[in-house]
Amino acid sequence: MTFDPFRDFTERGYLRNVGGEKDPKKVKWLEHVSFASELPVALDLLAERGHVGYQDVLDVHGTLFGSVYPWAGQDRLQTAPDLAVGRGPVLFAAPSEIRRSVDYALELAQKRNAMGDQPGTVMGYLAYGHPFLDGNGRALMTVHAHLAQRAGVSIAWGATNKSDYLNALTRELQEPGSGHLDDYLRPHMGVAIGQDNLASHLLSLPGLGSTEERLPEHEVAGDLNDADVRARYEEYELKREESLDRNKSRGR
Repeated sequence: MTFDPFRDFTERGYLRNVGGEKDPKKVKWLEHVSFASELPVALDLLAERGHVGYQDVLDVHGTLFGSVYPWAGQDRLQTAPDLAVGRGPVLFAAPSEIRRSVDYALELAQKRNAMGDQPGTVMGYLAYGHPFLDGNGRALMTVHAHLAQRAGVSIAWGATNKSDYLNALTRELQEPGSGHLDDYLRPHMGVAIGQDNLASHLLSLPGLGSTEERLPEHEVAGDLNDADVRARYEEYELKREESLDRNKSRGR
């Protein structure tokens, strides 16, 4: 099923892309070209910041995909404030909670030694925030890679297994604080690779710098005004809070 949060795919194409294109393969190619050409610019933008904040995440997305989507750089609170978005068993943050999740990730990432100790926790909160209607994976990976670089570390993403990584990420999203993604990523960590090499490193990663098939980023889970959707959100968020409380009591 086509992801159509604007409910105007027939008239305006996939996510109102600038050309009104409806063919997913063509839109994917436009995204790839934009990402590949603008990635160095986005990394330079982050490097110029003394402290990376929420607006910088929006600016990165706008830089990477502004030539494809008119709404690039706008989060879901602006573009789809009434929709619940998820993927499989996972519900991403409600639009009103996106910034809180991303802000937490950014603050944690910029604490001393945090990226070396909790790279998966940082990624988990960024992923749970899921700020955009498309391009989350590449925009958030760009931010995460830069924050790791600042901390003097890097992750050998090319050595990770896609299925294992997604399984660990799903568990992290469902049970924050349990360390699932931290445990998975730590064996793949090394020293920083250098700012000048960061763009080429990211572009070399399968599924990030190519047009190969990727899992759908998300799906519309329903309207937030629907009672059943609200109940599902409340249940999901309660489980996340219970997981956090449980793991805090264990000292994690």
